[in-house]
Amino acid sequence: MVRLRDPVGRGHKVAVAAIAAGEAVVRYGAMIGRACCAIAPGSHVHTHNLATALTGEVDYRRVPAGKSDRGGTDPHAPASRMSGTWRGYRRKDGRAATRNEVWILPTVGCVAPLAEEAGRLAHARHAGRIDGVFGFGHPHGCSQLGDDLSGTRALLAGLADNPNAGGVLLLGLGCESNQVDALLAAIPERSRTKVRVLRAQEPGDEMVRTQVLLDELVDQCAGATRTEMPPADLVVGLKCGGSDSWSGLTANPLLGLFSDALAAAGGKLLLTEIPEIFGAEADLLDRASSTDVRQQAEAMLNRFKRYFLDQGQPVSDNPSPGNIAGGITTLEEKSLGAVQKAGRVPLVDVLGYGAAASKAGLTLLEAPGNDAVSATALVAAGATVVLFTTGRGTPLGFPAPTIKVASTSDLADRKAHWIDFDAGAMLGPDRSGVCARFSAYVAAVASGEATASERAAQRSIAIWKRGVTL
Repeated sequence: MVRLRDPVGRGHKVAVAAIAAGEAVVRYGAMIGRACCAIAPGSHVHTHNLATALTGEVDYRRVPAGKSDRGGTDPHAPASRMSGTWRGYRRKDGRAATRNEVWILPTVGCVAPLAEEAGRLAHARHAGRIDGVFGFGHPHGCSQLGDDLSGTRALLAGLADNPNAGGVLLLGLGCESNQVDALLAAIPERSRTKVRVLRAQEPGDEMVRTQVLLDELVDQCAGATRTEMPPADLVVGLKCGGSDSWSGLTANPLLGLFSDALAAAGGKLLLTEIPEIFGAEADLLDRASSTDVRQQAEAMLNRFKRYFLDQGQPVSDNPSPGNIAGGITTLEEKSLGAVQKAGRVPLVDVLGYGAAASKAGLTLLEAPGNDAVSATALVAAGATVVLFTTGRGTPLGFPAPTIKVASTSDLADRKAHWIDFDAGAMLGPDRSGVCARFSAYVAAVASGEATASERAAQRSIAIWKRGVTL
């Protein structure tokens, strides 16, 4: 038994043994930083006496192998296989969709409000014919150069390729840097037949013209029906946001168990938020399916660290104020909780921003930790469902149905209109039962049950802005 020496907030850490100044502080079986001073047993461990040990780029040849007990499950137990079926839409190219929608994607921020209003009008007029019509505004597409402009184009092309979009209207202005023709050429050929194009500067009333094209796209999609599909047809994005100290004990391990089960059934899983892997990469790298995949992952991690350093910023300027209030102290601690979302699934591929996932198993996707930017990148990479764990709560949703998983029952009760699933029961004895209920819920959402963010019309995108603005 340890007697508390200090007042300790709910979910915060307490030293269970003496820790000398400069000594490693361990949680999840791994170092989460070093003690800034001597810490006595029973003392509150947080920002006043614990600091990150992260600095910059890493020679991964010298990184010790990851510990197998960090994923919240028995590392030697065989993964259960996700069973049953779900009801989705089979597209002509063979991919499966969880929604049958029409999306309006503006090439540039100048027509973003037009895209959103056109979506609202068409959504109301065609209610019940398809799953919805949505315009996704953003502020980019002009005054961008080089890789920054290419990234915007790749992201929008990826969204247009997502199978949940049965039809797509590319809405341009006409004079922007992100020209419609170049964007159309970036969309994979398999998706070009579902795309229509409108340039607002061309003659005529642009709102009337958008509605004509949207009517055509809705007519094209309206005949699609749901059919039985296996778990292997699911493409699931893994995301955490507004995390707290419970996230790594409940919600993220729940996603890890689900990921193991879906991967065993042949499904695809996407993990991103690269800066929130810093300090916890050993386990992930150890699961790489080949030397080439491992080296690609190492290069991406160091490239992201260099991105911070080149801006004169530390690689460890995380967690956020909300994370800290929730009991997370260092980036290593946050990362060790976050990577649990991927369970023990082998890492089979590494993708750049805007690229599409194609392999069963776990794919590591390039994107920052920002909730909206990284979740949008998951959808652009092909995710047809996004699983989003949270300890603090957020109402935000994204183009694919976004399932909010609360780390505590308290949050699930307080924000029931935001939260879809309560992972607080993961602290109890029936973890396998919680996972079974969660898998059934994911299948229900994939089959058409609306999430909290869908019911609240909380649907948005965000694009990763890099480089100068002209």
